[in-house]
Amino acid sequence: MLWLDHLTVIAPTLAEGVDHVRACLDLDVPFGQRHAYMGTYNHLMQLGDTAYLEIVALDPDADRPGRRRWFGLDDRQKVRRDWDAGYRLRGWVARTDDIDRVINGREAIFGRKVALPPVESSFDFAIPDDGSLPLDGAAPSIIDRRGKPRSMASMADLGARLRRFSLEHPDPEVVVSLLRKLAVDRPPVVTQGAEQRYRAQVDTPGGLRELF
Repeated sequence: MLWLDHLTVIAPTLAEGVDHVRACLDLDVPFGQRHAYMGTYNHLMQLGDTAYLEIVALDPDADRPGRRRWFGLDDRQKVRRDWDAGYRLRGWVARTDDIDRVINGREAIFGRKVALPPVESSFDFAIPDDGSLPLDGAAPSIIDRRGKPRSMASMADLGARLRRFSLEHPDPEVVVSLLRKLAVDRPPVVTQGAEQRYRAQVDTPGGLRELF
């Protein structure tokens, strides 16, 4: 079994990501943390239960990590192209308690297990060798928090609650089949579409809004 962990807005710059979410949801998502081991940083917001929203970008002030960054952030040209084309909610992360079982035989999709941070590791994350998103984001990234769900205590609760999460995809059956085999709880609703596009309907203090 896998569980929805969080949604990811992958931005060329963190400021652009925050501005986009503000435009979509009318909420100012506060700063979260820096990932010195990955050369990235984020803003974070709760979405109800143990799910949350992450706005993530390459940190221009960070040292370059000794490996490819996650979420395809090393390919800055692709991140910018996707962003300018309107693909901003680009992916999601699923949580498991047995990452080895999930990625075994599926390394071509999910990549290999990486213990993070490298020193005093507290979780495992599957990252393809080239750092790309699994199936260009159609499949979730996989995280194993080693039996400890992400604490919500230090994350902003702005009253946002995820109501519906969907994916339009040119070949929906391929995605649905994979998600079914993974036994994902609360997966996106996958429908036919000319291009791959995520949408999230979010209840906010100002009403129901859509993030894309």
